[in-house]
Amino acid sequence: MTDASAGEQLAREDGAPMVPSEGRNLTASIVNDLGLAIVTQAFRADQPFPTEAELCQRYDASRPVLREAVKMLTAKGLLLARKRAGTVVQPEPSWNLLDPDVLRWMLQRDFSIDLLIDFTEIRMSIEPRAATLAAHSATGPQRRAISEAIQRMFAADHGDGDALDADIAFHVAVLEASNNRFMRQFTGLVETTLRFSIRRTNEYKGVPRASARDHKRVADAILEGEPALAGTRMSDLIRGALELLLVAGKHPLRP
Repeated sequence: MTDASAGEQLAREDGAPMVPSEGRNLTASIVNDLGLAIVTQAFRADQPFPTEAELCQRYDASRPVLREAVKMLTAKGLLLARKRAGTVVQPEPSWNLLDPDVLRWMLQRDFSIDLLIDFTEIRMSIEPRAATLAAHSATGPQRRAISEAIQRMFAADHGDGDALDADIAFHVAVLEASNNRFMRQFTGLVETTLRFSIRRTNEYKGVPRASARDHKRVADAILEGEPALAGTRMSDLIRGALELLLVAGKHPLRP
């Protein structure tokens, strides 16, 4: 597959080339391939990164398409383009760990329970507050989304629907119902990571799925307009998952 030639590129208002739809698909493919390769250390910070010409040949891509991919990976903190020094891989502390793509790639490398512990600690600082705010100010449609997610969880208990999708839908609905623009930014991150962590914590508990009843206790507090109770119940829910991970990772329990 080849993308459009430079003469076929569209122009933005600022005069820079735009990549047509076929090129955008190729760009996304290159970003995913290189991003995963960097995160899984196929390319490392202490090794030379392929040149633009090499990558264009490897992916049968034009320079505008390749440069757009590098620009996107740079924005994620994985690459750094330096004048006259080429492009270099950035070390992990420079990566944007709040980017769902970066986190997804990290979760595809060798399993790290410490990564899930760190993420669950972040959830502890965000989701209980989101539940508190949701109980205070959730709109009618947002309340229905929370209620419907709980109904889906109970239905999944009886073999109707996907339990994991229902569980994720509940947590995303609560973040959305917080009506806090920053908390809402965590929905993609939560969805990405819960697809890995929920399976692990359920394995450690020895159950096939999360407890719909425990999630309903959080939902009830939100729907009944009990902010403090909603926050406490969400905290208890996530703390249970965190303690399972800590025990499995042979870490001491934390306050």
